Amino acid sequence: MGHLARASAIAQDLVEEANVVIVSMAGAVAEVGESMGIPVEYIPGRDRGLMPAIKWDAYLRDRLVALIDETNAVAMVFDGVVPYPGVIAARSMRPRLKLIWMRRGLWQQTPQKHLLPLQSRLMDLIIEPGDFAFEYDHGPTSKRHDAKRIAPVTLYKKDFALARARARKKLGLNLEKPAVLVQMGTGDLDFNSKLTAALRGLQSWRGVQVVMTKEPVDSTGKSLIPEGMNVHVVRYFPLADVLHAFDGAVAAAGYNSVHELLPAGIPTVFVPNVRGTDNQEARARWCADYGFALYANPLNPNEITRVVRLLRDANVRRELIDATSYLPSATGAAESMSEIMNVVMKSSQGLTFRGSYFIYLLRTQLSRRLRFAAFSALRHLSLLYRMTVPRVGAPVPTLDLTPPIFSQTQTSSELRPLIKSQRRFEHVLTGASSSYWKVRQEIAARAFGSSIYIHTDDKSEQEETVLLANRQILEQAIR
Repeated sequence: MGHLARASAIAQDLVEEANVVIVSMAGAVAEVGESMGIPVEYIPGRDRGLMPAIKWDAYLRDRLVALIDETNAVAMVFDGVVPYPGVIAARSMRPRLKLIWMRRGLWQQTPQKHLLPLQSRLMDLIIEPGDFAFEYDHGPTSKRHDAKRIAPVTLYKKDFALARARARKKLGLNLEKPAVLVQMGTGDLDFNSKLTAALRGLQSWRGVQVVMTKEPVDSTGKSLIPEGMNVHVVRYFPLADVLHAFDGAVAAAGYNSVHELLPAGIPTVFVPNVRGTDNQEARARWCADYGFALYANPLNPNEITRVVRLLRDANVRRELIDATSYLPSATGAAESMSEIMNVVMKSSQGLTFRGSYFIYLLRTQLSRRLRFAAFSALRHLSLLYRMTVPRVGAPVPTLDLTPPIFSQTQTSSELRPLIKSQRRFEHVLTGASSSYWKVRQEIAARAFGSSIYIHTDDKSEQEETVLLANRQILEQAIR
């Protein structure tokens, strides 16, 4: 979500100069198109398991190349930790395209750092969005000088943010009672205990309205809310526009949380996530050391509860609000727009990219092929063993005969269920040409092994199409 929010902030400024399309593997892209009026296209990520993993890189490449051709794109801006092989491959197939990497700083010392020099040479431009906590950045990107460093990028804009009363009405909150936003992020193994500890810390705040953006449940569907507490679950994008509805926040110390909550002057307790590439621990400690926010040790649930309780104190909240007024301006979105437009006007890198790309393929693809070969051999040995020694009472595997669904919808209420469903879903840019439709069907056929598809926007024929598609796929499988 952090990458998508940052991309959306930049896109807002870019629409003044160019036609912008946002492509994302994040489910939250369903809200972006409708709320911001920017065309979006969703691509299912590798971890969705909707196709064999070995096909996904080629699938991503083909999806991007098809969209580049359909829109006559002159630049592709990638916001992410490490550029996917499919992104690099798309650039190699369309050499005139400018490839720009929005590379956030404050990296931890992870294995990804070893490919930084090579990946960086493949870019026409690297932009590093500023970080309030850059002083505490001692990671691998901090020692590099290949990026254009700009001010922080944020979706929060003071002139567009709704006033307290109007924001509360948008979210359906009581105008008089205190309200706290809880956004603990995802990814940590101890996420459940951290969230429950934070909610316990808010229990003693009389009349508090606790607001979250998703249901607080564990993997089994069990609620993580302490007994006797009510939590309001709201969906609103961009949430930065309604932050003035809150008297406080408890959040992970991700880039976007810090650079939206603090400029909005929201008294915040940061509980950093310690896994992944982003050094949230350093960012959270900087905020606390300089008095802009409170810090809670993510490994100590009792401390999380104790620190969150401090938000009840109006004096504590006032001190934090006053401190945030000294933060620098977060004008990075506008600066990014200028940098992107400047590089678009320059000539292509040509042979420089091709030479670097060849080395990149040797270093990355060879190791991936070796790993795949090893995993494939182990898998076939396991299957051979299971054929000779069947598991007692094991269920009979079934063939998924469901054809992929194609849809052009940009409406969040329709797009969100399609993204979250386990069905194979192909999202097509609104108003796409007939040639684009044909190419997309060919891409889906290569990825899913079938040329059958369902067009959800033609609901009157959908049931008949499903029956016909299932019968044809079954016949193919039998043959």
